[in-house]
Amino acid sequence: MSSFVGGRDIRSSGASPVRSLLPPLPATRGEAQAGAGSPGLAVPQRRRCRASRARRLLTPPVRKGYQNWEPKSFRAFKAYFNCEQSVRHLKNTPEVNKHKPWIETSYHGIITENNDTVILDPPLVALDKDAPVPFAGEICAFKIHGQEMPFEAVVLNKTSGEGRLRAKRPIDCELQKEYTFIIQAYDCGSGPGGTNWKKSHKAVVHIQVKDVNEFSPAFKESVYKATVTEGKIYDSILQVEAIDEDCSPQYSQICNYEIVTTDVPFAIDRNGNIRNTEKLNYDKQHQYEIMVTAFDCGQKHATEDVLVRVNVKPVCKPGWQDWSKRIEYKPGSGSMPLFPSIHLETCDGPVSSIHTTIELQTNYIGKGCDRETYSEKSLQKLCGASSGAIDLLPSPSATTNWTAGLLMDNNDMIFKFDGKQGAKIPDGIVPKNLTDQFTITLWMKHGPSPGLRAEKETILCNSDKTEMNRHHYALYVHNCRLVFLLRKDFDQADTFRPAEFHWKLDQICDKEWHYYVVNVEFPVVTLYMDGTTYEPYLVTNDWPIHPSHIAMQLTVGACWQGGEVTKPRFAQYFHGSLASLTIRPGKIESQKVISCLQACKEGLDINSLESLGQGIKYHFNPSQSVLVMEGDDIENINQALRKVSYINSRQFPTAGVRRLKVSSKVQCFGEDVCISIPDIDAYVMVFQANEPKITISGMDHFARPAAQFERGVILLPDIRIVSTVTKMEHPVDSKEHDRGNKPAVLEEMLHNLDFCDILVIGAELDPEQECLELDHVELQGKHLDATNSTAGYSIYGVDSMHSYEQVLRQIRYRNWYTSATFDRKFRVKCSELNGRYTSNEFNLEVNILHSSNSDFMDHVNHMIVQPQFLQSVHHPEGSISAVHNSVVPSVATIVIIICVSILIFIITLGVYRIRTAHRHSSGDNEGSKENEMDWDDSALTITVNPMEKYEKPHQAEEESEEEDLEDEEEDTTSAESDESEEEEEEEEEEEEVMVQKGDKQNATRQEQLEWDDSTLPY
Repeated sequence: MSSFVGGRDIRSSGASPVRSLLPPLPATRGEAQAGAGSPGLAVPQRRRCRASRARRLLTPPVRKGYQNWEPKSFRAFKAYFNCEQSVRHLKNTPEVNKHKPWIETSYHGIITENNDTVILDPPLVALDKDAPVPFAGEICAFKIHGQEMPFEAVVLNKTSGEGRLRAKRPIDCELQKEYTFIIQAYDCGSGPGGTNWKKSHKAVVHIQVKDVNEFSPAFKESVYKATVTEGKIYDSILQVEAIDEDCSPQYSQICNYEIVTTDVPFAIDRNGNIRNTEKLNYDKQHQYEIMVTAFDCGQKHATEDVLVRVNVKPVCKPGWQDWSKRIEYKPGSGSMPLFPSIHLETCDGPVSSIHTTIELQTNYIGKGCDRETYSEKSLQKLCGASSGAIDLLPSPSATTNWTAGLLMDNNDMIFKFDGKQGAKIPDGIVPKNLTDQFTITLWMKHGPSPGLRAEKETILCNSDKTEMNRHHYALYVHNCRLVFLLRKDFDQADTFRPAEFHWKLDQICDKEWHYYVVNVEFPVVTLYMDGTTYEPYLVTNDWPIHPSHIAMQLTVGACWQGGEVTKPRFAQYFHGSLASLTIRPGKIESQKVISCLQACKEGLDINSLESLGQGIKYHFNPSQSVLVMEGDDIENINQALRKVSYINSRQFPTAGVRRLKVSSKVQCFGEDVCISIPDIDAYVMVFQANEPKITISGMDHFARPAAQFERGVILLPDIRIVSTVTKMEHPVDSKEHDRGNKPAVLEEMLHNLDFCDILVIGAELDPEQECLELDHVELQGKHLDATNSTAGYSIYGVDSMHSYEQVLRQIRYRNWYTSATFDRKFRVKCSELNGRYTSNEFNLEVNILHSSNSDFMDHVNHMIVQPQFLQSVHHPEGSISAVHNSVVPSVATIVIIICVSILIFIITLGVYRIRTAHRHSSGDNEGSKENEMDWDDSALTITVNPMEKYEKPHQAEEESEEEDLEDEEEDTTSAESDESEEEEEEEEEEEEVMVQKGDKQNATRQEQLEWDDSTLPY
């Protein structure tokens, strides 16, 4: 059925169904009057209409929606319409904007995250009964009441009152999930100015933010760790947990976990619990690393998988735990702990005491351990030993060439004897007859002798050179026994005397290095082995040797058999290694010196002895290579073992591996069977020290008058010894790929030297006319000693570079017969660690100026130091540096100076003759002479005539001839220019003749002219 209002079909009309309820009516005169004045009787009538049943019938359909609205009773609607029409007619005058806008009392909306559109239920629509009156019946705005609400309401159609709610900015659900605020509608007022506007009642708006799955799950930990015991199945080893920052339950909850790594004996449930699916075996694999990911309920997986590390612990086995097999040691690190985190696992055994032995095995490093590799002389000087020790196994050189044919390890001065070699000590090295006191020292490494009845193996032997085969004294090994033989000469009573001293020690044949010292204080002979005293277990007597005139031969590594054979030869060869074999006649060594000479520079140490736990007992062996610790409490033993460290006090230690062995014994309470602790096998890796570069510098060329050499001239007055080491810089911001291009930095370092040699280049020194001297007072207070020979001067001993500089600066060269010597050349070279690090070869040339040369140099130096002369000369900077750099002018330089001087002299003389020819007065001539001879020399460099004093007689003749010529010219009152020119030519020829004579004489001795500029004030 169609519904008509005022002749219109309100259902089919295009206008809003609500607006069609209030069709426009012609304004009556009464309504117009009512609009201008008071509403009159229309107000109560309107109230009655609104309270009518027709109004009540209209309200429910409007709230449910407009599209399906239809009055239930057309008659009721018609009655309502007629009522409203009658009210309009009752008005006396028309009224503008009589009604307030109308909206719903509440709204519910949904907005998607990161979007600005809000979907409201019901839609935002405002109604105004003043429609269709312009402005009064239109909706102009919606206003939101709330603190900083991120929403705004806009009017889409003023006439229909439709609006839209939207967000001012993207909404983040994670910041706020829902919003509640108040909204009101405003009409457009009475006119264009918006006056007399009306607002609707307040409506509540509640908006929920719809979540978007924008975040991925993330694990709470970066790495998960767990430890399990082998052979067990666990319900849960550990639990991983991930979180999601989305705001909705759908996207913020973790719905599933998954193991990404394949082929692993593990599984995970949806709660993140990881379990093993089979029994784990420690021997098969110590550790498992698996990757796990997580999924939220939106099936979005984690962006980064998490690492789960499962360590498999073996079934409890007693032993030391948490120690490293390799310990790295850098030179200069001092005392470094070996096991900083070690602890003993006893598996709850009833332990009553623990006995632990730590052994540092260094028998394959050098001579049993890392010792100083200085020469034996230098070490003895460093340790304060008595002077006079004779090195029988020195490094091969021109003066010590008897060891040249022996097998040798250059690094440690070790000589190896293979049973086929021996060395003869030249006569005069060792005194023929030793006194009742002397000392023999050596390092020896020896193994068991081959054969059941091994022959004697001679270390040192002094026997007859020819005719007979008598041994005067000898040191040898026989059947792993050390024997010292000493046969005294027949100089007193013919009685038996102690002759053979025997020591039986296991160390003699253990193939390890040991330090032996035989102190002879006849008839008592004492052996020191590695600093420990040993008395001979057997002493045999023998008759003295009858005196004879047979020469003796001292040998090393074998004994010389001069008689009882068809041809003298070596016999009783030694098998093993020897080093630092010395003999010191007339003195014996003290216990302190012996301990110093054999001391190791590396060993075991304990940091902070006072902090050891109570009840801990410890003991070191003499070389500190073995440490024994004992205690009752396990924790105290753990703390004590953590303090055990390795130390190497050498500045340049021997690089390589040092093995470590830790063995332990455990006793338990009241049990015969106790736990067994496996040994620890580890090693210390000692790194190579940076190699130093030793540089010698100083004045390398000088000349002195011969008279000074007769008194002695200091050779090296300004010598300087500097050592540098190359190190690599490590920039803070350097990357891995840039580490190959690290800048090298030279850093000066201080260390000792053990010898410096001053060698003569060319012919050796003639002791009858020249020598090198050093006042031995300069060696006092230093660990230095010196030897002198015709080949040079040698300073040796372990001391600082500064001490060596002080001594070298005091060495003088003397030559008391200099007429046949014009120069000498020397070479200086220094060493550290017995030649392991050597310096550059610094060459020095010394020139001897003889009497005429010396007078000339004195004259030159005298002229240079004249103040008034220096003030008139201006040197460019380049010429000053050039003069400073050239210490000694060469012969060519001297010739050039001579030629230039002669040329200047000739030119000056020629100019003078030309000018004096035109003078008529003697007074004028003299004044002219003085004026012409004073030229401007401000731009000239210093030029000295080296012939000035060398040719004094010639210069005197020239001066006398010049005076005669001047007298003749002064007597002449007038002369023709041609005559003066002839005189000038004649005098020039005379000058040329004199110059040629001077050149010839200079040529014969110009090699002797040298320049000493050491005193020139530049």
